[in-house]
Amino acid sequence: MYQKLREVRLKNKYTSQQMADKLGISKSFYSQIETGSRRLTYNMAVRISSILKRNPDFIFFEDEVNKIKKSSNNEQE
Repeated sequence: MYQKLREVRLKNKYTSQQMADKLGISKSFYSQIETGSRRLTYNMAVRISSILKRNPDFIFFEDEVNKIKKSSNNEQE
């Protein structure tokens, strides 16, 4: 999940400092979110997703969504 956040940020050509500034938090706090050492609130996930112009599911829950889809497909077979 957190690797995806970094990948999307870099694709959008934002530094972690720029993200922190846009979110109104310190660079250290943002870096902790990105490395997974700080828990992410729903509101923060939505704000980050909005800045990066991506669906929160794509950035933060893609693995979980894929697991659910795979499980659902297996049950239908």
